[in-house]
Amino acid sequence: MGTNVEIEKPLSQWASAHFGAGAELKALKRLSGGASQETWAFEVVAGGVTHPLILRRAPGGVAAARSSEAVSLATEAALLGATTKAGVRVPEVLYVSAPGSALGEAFVMRRVAGETLGRKILRDEEFAVARTRLTRDCGEALAGIHAVPTDGLPELPRSLGEDQIAKYEAIYRGFDLPRPVFELAFSWLKANAPKPAKPVLVHGDFRLGNLIVDANGLGAVLDWELAHAGDPREDIAWVCVNSWRFGQSEKRVGGFGDLPEMLDAYAAAGGARFTPDEIDWWEILGSLKWGVMCMIMYSAYKTGADPSVERAAIGRRVSENEIDLINLFEGLRRHA
Repeated sequence: MGTNVEIEKPLSQWASAHFGAGAELKALKRLSGGASQETWAFEVVAGGVTHPLILRRAPGGVAAARSSEAVSLATEAALLGATTKAGVRVPEVLYVSAPGSALGEAFVMRRVAGETLGRKILRDEEFAVARTRLTRDCGEALAGIHAVPTDGLPELPRSLGEDQIAKYEAIYRGFDLPRPVFELAFSWLKANAPKPAKPVLVHGDFRLGNLIVDANGLGAVLDWELAHAGDPREDIAWVCVNSWRFGQSEKRVGGFGDLPEMLDAYAAAGGARFTPDEIDWWEILGSLKWGVMCMIMYSAYKTGADPSVERAAIGRRVSENEIDLINLFEGLRRHA
């Protein structure tokens, strides 16, 4: 667990080296408890200019062995650099700290102003104009992400649709708690799997909550821990999953937009031309995946592995995913 004392000195040394002698570190504050990584906000004042910054750091500066498919902080930083070059709106990385250094495994990036809370973005008047632009912004951002050449990136996990079905079905079976709607979803997905697309860089968690939105639209794409080589339709569908619409279910894209508009923007920005029907399979997979993740979180609470109220609350949302899946299958039947 990081403390201000152990972080302040190496951060101050970096600030002086980067911004010049006399640079002053201010307002260092831990933003989240983060089970996987520490996130800190701070400012550097140099030459009369204040630079708002963010530190992403392994807990205690030492990366633990990973049982998940989350990428390393160094890989996250490399992905931010590559997507910046591709014109995607992401925070600029200023410094990468190596494992074993005084700061430990970490990186520093510029802080982007805006909001990440989905309910505020979808409801507050402050974001009224942004909501009219966000659909196209997301389509353009995803086209940029998916166009990044993977041969110049650090090695990434590879996960296509059928890989994910196998992974999440194995987890689901391990609970030995049959749920008829999930059984139907697994069966349908396997029987109707589309032909895989050529693997591209996939963000892996592209949705409200991981996007900074300001008054003008998309400010930055955050949280690249689940990035992998995969099918581009996965990212497009994930932002459509009803759980990420925060009550605004009538708008398929994140509660703020319509899918044809996002697909048009995606294609106009250089992405493949997909139809809404081609996203259906991936949205069903996304809803099922989130349902299994909710089961995982409830299990963590029940066993005491993570006794937080948050885990219990998310675990209770399994039934919402069952309703979402029923509605998705009903939609397929109506359009058949």
